[in-house]
Amino acid sequence: MAGNSKLIVSNQPGVHEHLADKVQRHFKHPFRKPVAEHTLDVFQQLNEQVQQWPGSVILDACCGVGESTKVLAAQYPDSLVVGIDKSACRIGKGLQQEGGGHYVLARADLNDLWRLIWAANWPLSRQFILYPNPWPKAEHLGRRWHGAGVFPYILAAGGILTVRSNWHIYVDEMVQAMALAGLTVQAQPYPHDDGVEPMTPFERKYWQSGHASTQLAVDLSRYQAPEWLLQSRSALLAAMT
Repeated sequence: MAGNSKLIVSNQPGVHEHLADKVQRHFKHPFRKPVAEHTLDVFQQLNEQVQQWPGSVILDACCGVGESTKVLAAQYPDSLVVGIDKSACRIGKGLQQEGGGHYVLARADLNDLWRLIWAANWPLSRQFILYPNPWPKAEHLGRRWHGAGVFPYILAAGGILTVRSNWHIYVDEMVQAMALAGLTVQAQPYPHDDGVEPMTPFERKYWQSGHASTQLAVDLSRYQAPEWLLQSRSALLAAMT
């Protein structure tokens, strides 16, 4: 990718005015979307590998072609890194490129997969959401991960969650959504210079285009999941069988 990426344009001047209402609604009401058969099939294959793995697991969400997955596998050689993206094209390209360490790439809908990961109690030590689609139009708040119905499950899945974006409003919103969940975290500039290698093709393109990156990292072990979420485990486990 050449360094010709335009800055994100939005009709939102700052954090969405309805963010709190949206997030609190998801904390109060169950997420009832049925789990897709394709994602369930993928999960069962992944879960078999995870259950056989003797150490911790790292989830690389929205991994694209899996470059970040392979970087993380090299950085954390004692962990199994699972890279997930909804695009078959991107995942296909990633599978054609070798990398070191222990990792697996798969195509799945994370709206379903995160719930299954939580229900199966994967030993997640870390989660990464690096440069997700920002959905910058105000009317698309619900398509951002912190505005989606699966957000409580992302938090309940555990580990240290790292979110990075070249749209600072996305990370600022995530910080406020975390606060509504009782988690204190601050957004920080993610500096890049000659000593920092980009982890994804988009990160490389954004930096070459002069974009700044913003990041948060939060320990999710302090999250108190709502009772309805805890009660959903039996139904999700039943779907796996």
